[in-house]
Amino acid sequence: MQTETRTIPGTAIQLPVLGFGGAPIGNLYRQVQEQEAIDAVEAAWEGGVRYFDTAPHYGLGLSERRLGKALAGQDRNSYVLSTKVGRLLRPNPSPNGKDTEGFDVPDDLVRVRDYSREGVLRSIEESLQRLGTDRIDIVFIHDPDDYWSEAVDGAAPTLSALRDEGVIGAWGTGMNQSEMLARFVTETDIDVIMLAGRYTLLEQGAAADLLPACLERKVGVVNVGVFNSGLLSKDRPARDATYNYQPAPPQLLDRANLLADICESHGTTLPAAALRYPYQHPAVTSVVLGMRTPEQVKQNLDLASQAVPDQLWAELRNRGLIT
Repeated sequence: MQTETRTIPGTAIQLPVLGFGGAPIGNLYRQVQEQEAIDAVEAAWEGGVRYFDTAPHYGLGLSERRLGKALAGQDRNSYVLSTKVGRLLRPNPSPNGKDTEGFDVPDDLVRVRDYSREGVLRSIEESLQRLGTDRIDIVFIHDPDDYWSEAVDGAAPTLSALRDEGVIGAWGTGMNQSEMLARFVTETDIDVIMLAGRYTLLEQGAAADLLPACLERKVGVVNVGVFNSGLLSKDRPARDATYNYQPAPPQLLDRANLLADICESHGTTLPAAALRYPYQHPAVTSVVLGMRTPEQVKQNLDLASQAVPDQLWAELRNRGLIT
């Protein structure tokens, strides 16, 4: 599975169907030692992964630096690299010691939201330096939820021009919601979206509007958050499992346990089905999983290699649990 690719419509990018998500090696929630982070990237490479995603936001640049270091010895033409724009990193005038946006790193830098043309160009240049590479294949506008006008008037045309000039291979937008992504798909000449948590085994809200629009407009979909921030990541959901990075409400825990029961009855597991499910939709180009350690990489690659019977999807649809 790791070596399978799907083309982002309208571009020359052959996107591997499974990607390495770089937020965890930016010390998401807890510290990861430098060597362990690099070992995780190398384990993914050895396992056949050839798509790597990161962002300046992840650890205030730490994820980009570590990813660049880990990939430094690889042929640049042999993998796909994506990062994001919208948050410039600038010296923090009043640091308090630790980052306050979920990453266990010093707060010597601060994120400055900037979706303007100048901000996008600066962000790409600085990402290239941190990554130690000469090009970025895909650039995503990162979380423009409260910056629609700035992103559409500034970032979108800038990225379109860079794509048309051959500076980048494709551009997109990454968000945790489907409504604004659907607007990007229908109102801009976007190539690909990164959809977080809104098309999973647990919930398929994006199937109503966003994914059909992507098919119609020939826009690729990179699906992330397929475990709904933890609720679908174990064979049997833990009582303290999280959903959208908060404690999962009882009704969703019940639903996840029901899904787990049905998966077991078909000889598979909840996380294996959760990983495989997004590929059922023809709009989905790739799935990216956050990976922190070599052990976690191996677990994810093992999951990706597990077969999931078609009868499972049929039963889940018959019972109204998936679309």
